[in-house]
Amino acid sequence: MSAPLFLVDGLPAGSSYTLDGPEGHHAATVQRLRAGEVLILADGRGGSATAEVTAVGRGSVDVTITGRDLVPAPDPRLVVVQGIAKGDRGELAVQAMTEIGVDEILPWAASRSVAQWRGDRGFKARDRWAATGREAAKQARRSWLPLVGGDPDCSTKQVSARLGAAAAAFVLHEEATTRLATAELPAAGEIVLVVGPEGGISDAERVAFEEAGATAVRLGREVLRTSTAGVAALAVLSARLDRW
Repeated sequence: MSAPLFLVDGLPAGSSYTLDGPEGHHAATVQRLRAGEVLILADGRGGSATAEVTAVGRGSVDVTITGRDLVPAPDPRLVVVQGIAKGDRGELAVQAMTEIGVDEILPWAASRSVAQWRGDRGFKARDRWAATGREAAKQARRSWLPLVGGDPDCSTKQVSARLGAAAAAFVLHEEATTRLATAELPAAGEIVLVVGPEGGISDAERVAFEEAGATAVRLGREVLRTSTAGVAALAVLSARLDRW
């Protein structure tokens, strides 16, 4: 079993470090780490350190740093515009896409989104997505945390602007004839992928995205749920970009 990963605000400069706070509590009380066990400290920005537990306190663990690593930021970056979904489907999508390797997720207020993120509710929902991504990144032992959109609900106009600035942009659509598996991919920059909500993407939204420079693509004959479509597409892209 691989060593558990704990997030820290900044990697320690010296060889000794005390992991406390929520992460220290999780290490000492929940995972019950013991002296001699190995863990990973990560700053979520590519830096990580392997450490050995030397002592366990109440809600904290003392460690000795045994190795360091710095993983460059992924390039091309994989950005998913995820249509806001009802219930827990959005969080399920965020969790799985983070485990797959998404670099950024933008919540999109599509015209057919059943759930509406307005006011404080929107910020709370966005924060839940961010927390879900953080925990999934720890589980997947990721060196880079995914970004979860600054705005709680990007408009179609905002999404179009992001698509227009991307090195490549794709819209998953069941009626598309181009396959994502054969679409041309850039060597660098951002690859932005749009995933619609439960009701799909409207004709007007598809036209707006295509006018911004996006290509409508499909994965296969099957129509996937909003919580699984982005995951499947990221798997295709990860294999094609030699991430996997």
